[in-house]
Amino acid sequence: MSDREDPPAGGQGERRGLSPEQRRRRARIAAHASWANTPDRAARTAAGTAGFLRRFERQVDPDGVLPVEQRLAMARHARTAYMLQLAERSAARRRRLGASADGG
Repeated sequence: MSDREDPPAGGQGERRGLSPEQRRRRARIAAHASWANTPDRAARTAAGTAGFLRRFERQVDPDGVLPVEQRLAMARHARTAYMLQLAERSAARRRRLGASADGG
């Protein structure tokens, strides 16, 4: 018998032999199965959504001196601006990649 023990089933040892594509496929299957068993999507993502908004609250009111309603409204606008900037960068990247694919 060797000094090495067999890894438990479903553990790290099983994944070592998988290609990156197989790992991605398994991860997608697991993610979809998880969401299929989530009755309240908003509740599942609430903590992350709140944390993301807090980031913008700190950005617009670093000293925490504004009234809550005003800080929240400003934070929501800052979040929307951030998302629009991401969308614009993505569109620019698609345009750039499309131009290079066309040979231009």
